[in-house]
Amino acid sequence: MNDFERIRELAKQTREFALSPEMERRRKLWTDHNSLSFTRPPIYIRSVPFKEYLKPGDLQCQNPSLRSLEYKLLLNQYFTQMCDDTIIEPFISVRAFVDIDPAGVYGLPAEMAEKTEGVLAAAYKPAIVEEEDVKKLHVRPYAVDEEKTKQRLEWHQNALDGILDVVVDRQAPLCAMWGNDISTLLAKLRGLEQIMWDAYDSPEWLLELIGWMRDRIIEHIDATEAKNGFRLCNHQNQAMPYCRELQAPSASDAPVSSKQLWVHMAAQEFTTWGPEMFDEFMLTFQEPIMERYGLVAYGCCEDLTKKIPLLKRIKNLRRIAVSPFADTAKCAEQIGGDYVLSWRPNPSTACSRGVDEDFVRKDLRRAMDIFDANGCVWDVTLKDLETTGGDPTAIVRWTAIIREELEKRYG
Repeated sequence: MNDFERIRELAKQTREFALSPEMERRRKLWTDHNSLSFTRPPIYIRSVPFKEYLKPGDLQCQNPSLRSLEYKLLLNQYFTQMCDDTIIEPFISVRAFVDIDPAGVYGLPAEMAEKTEGVLAAAYKPAIVEEEDVKKLHVRPYAVDEEKTKQRLEWHQNALDGILDVVVDRQAPLCAMWGNDISTLLAKLRGLEQIMWDAYDSPEWLLELIGWMRDRIIEHIDATEAKNGFRLCNHQNQAMPYCRELQAPSASDAPVSSKQLWVHMAAQEFTTWGPEMFDEFMLTFQEPIMERYGLVAYGCCEDLTKKIPLLKRIKNLRRIAVSPFADTAKCAEQIGGDYVLSWRPNPSTACSRGVDEDFVRKDLRRAMDIFDANGCVWDVTLKDLETTGGDPTAIVRWTAIIREELEKRYG
């Protein structure tokens, strides 16, 4: 079997799963759920340490690009083993050749320092060391190399031979998740600890920098819309972006406006900032960005317990993340049934080092009691799972336990 035969065989499996009655059931589940109709809480496995599970010979393609595609299709195959509610789509998206400065989208590196061998964490490596370094920042205008993009599209279409549709992701770099929230790149460019000092030592300078970054993001949104760059593949909500209010994800090449899309927003780097300073130095600047979209999902790993009252002024807010570091009960009291509560169990106690069935059931039952008492519309999102100790069955077992407990209570 050559590389193309291998890819097409795997693509057929993905297509069969994507078009199955089970996928249609999941699409309806998420549509109702994200439109605030209470359902059996969906389960979403967002993170899988799939590289741990690959055995020698699993990746067979020799062509690097086909090997990358092979990996994605094998991951889809793995998801067929689980009983969560992840939706596999009958299409893939490929990135357009969008102009970006080689140093980084802001013209300076926004990087982490090198990781120590065997350690997954790394320190920040600031590029803005002195305050005057901000003068080096610049963002290139939105531009797509159409010829190279066409070649990439046709190459993927040929590889997949019509089995799966291919759509081009054409949005500008600062429209994408982790580029559009200000917070992520701000901390990488300046340093996580340093921005905390800046808020006291040079607040006007920091506010000016954050405002400048906001304006560049909005410029990228404007430019993408002006050049018909948004597609329905550009939904971003850290879940399955189905709802009644917005069109579903698809491989359509028809342009849409940002108002027809979900946007995900977070400020993980501001988790230790109090509500007032979080509002002054971040949320106020994020609001004009969020207003450009149809619906908003807010939060990732940060603790939002004391910031939910501020988030409620976002008129198009629909989903709020309740991370392992948040006070689940206090969050549920504030969220109620007004927004979707995205409950994120702690991955380290879920299945990182084996599955403690009694603990998993007890943890979930406690959460269910809290959410039911507060009339919450909620889901289970397992994310940031860096390892399962090489055990490919751990996530499968954990998901089955969660599913069993949910079905016992909600049917």
